[in-house]
Amino acid sequence: MMKRTLTFLLSLLISYGYAQNPDSVTIRKIYNEALSNGKSYEWLRHLTKQIGPRLSGSAGAQKAVDWTKQVMDQQGFDRVFLQDVMVPHWVRGAKEEAFIHIGKQKTVVPIAALGGSVATPAKGIEAQVIEVKSFPELRALGADKVKGKIVFYNRPMDPTKINTFEAYGGAVDQRANGATEAAKLGAVGAIVRSMTNVHDDNPHVGGMRYGTGVALIPTAAISTNGADLLSKSLQENPALTFYFKQNCETLPDAKSYNVVGEIKGSEKPDEIIVVGGHLDSWDLAEGAHDDGAGCVQSIEVLRIMKALGIKPKHTIRAVMFMNEENGLRGGVQYADLAKKNNEKHIAAVESDNGGFTPRGFGIVGKPEQREKIMAWKPLLAPYGLTEIGPSGGGADIGPLAQTGTVLLGFKPDSQRYFDYHHTTIDRFEAVSQRELELGAASMAAVIYLLDAYGL
Repeated sequence: MMKRTLTFLLSLLISYGYAQNPDSVTIRKIYNEALSNGKSYEWLRHLTKQIGPRLSGSAGAQKAVDWTKQVMDQQGFDRVFLQDVMVPHWVRGAKEEAFIHIGKQKTVVPIAALGGSVATPAKGIEAQVIEVKSFPELRALGADKVKGKIVFYNRPMDPTKINTFEAYGGAVDQRANGATEAAKLGAVGAIVRSMTNVHDDNPHVGGMRYGTGVALIPTAAISTNGADLLSKSLQENPALTFYFKQNCETLPDAKSYNVVGEIKGSEKPDEIIVVGGHLDSWDLAEGAHDDGAGCVQSIEVLRIMKALGIKPKHTIRAVMFMNEENGLRGGVQYADLAKKNNEKHIAAVESDNGGFTPRGFGIVGKPEQREKIMAWKPLLAPYGLTEIGPSGGGADIGPLAQTGTVLLGFKPDSQRYFDYHHTTIDRFEAVSQRELELGAASMAAVIYLLDAYGL
């Protein structure tokens, strides 16, 4: 009993100590500002409802560039500027068509072309279907069984993974490389089960890539309900045929921009801390969670610092990266320009996992750098930020790692992300204002600590 009492009193003393810590006081003010006067939610409303889909090279992407620059100018940041970047320009064209054909019966199923895919012939493609769960299974069948057919990849995300990003990582190779693997064996098309554990009629799109030296065959995502129906139908009627038609094309690269706003450092202006998200989204969605949330949260970090009169030692930059979804050109260009301009980036924080309840940060860096950041847990834990440790940083900030920049990936709760990911339902209405604002405050708190103590 005495031991429990002493442990309890010690925990109270520790908590009291941190409550009186100047950093703890500042972090409390950061959260108060975000939750009482936050701008991120209304910014997200405009980005999604007034601009909408923002695939690289599109008119929507350009409108988003113009608008985010205007927002950061209006906030009075010390410097706001654009970085030129040439981006892929893929367009979907007319809505896709697909059906399962058994005898005289045609059952329509929802599909959507994967980003970067070629079109089908004008009249579409109809062929028998080979269902597989993996590339080894496909290769074991051989060209004799695959040639002239449509390969149907039907490996679901693993529902037992608590972190849904792990489940996504275990299934997404089908989407990325499925067309190439099928084409190697003479297939005429590829259909991929959507990357989600939800059973619905929404195809989840995303990028794919073609390998060299193989035919470019059309490939599309099929909704999970559609995939289940196709699989069941194949068990009952192995000789059925599947028809699909898509009208996409890749146009010449287009000029676009990263949008950058910064507050100059008061002591070390030549040392930079980045916070950012990607401005582009897939063409079917408003891109609310992916990644409008990350963009408005990043701008909000700088607004909060100005509102509280925090004068950072280092230069703090909010970067809206272009072309994360189908090329990563913006992230690569940013890192290349940083190297060319001899800029020193000490840390970069990325938000690209949705606008859900904050859980923590993944850290990429040297052991001593990770340990320093993890030592801030007592300051951050009261706000639910308990998952702080080695993990991924982020796609757009990834290229900065080669110059020694410490990377931090913002980690919201992952359970609902893939309900919306790359679909038509990734809309403003799917985002909670409070969760979004808590995320912005969490990022601002970590940026504050990174600036105060360096790495």
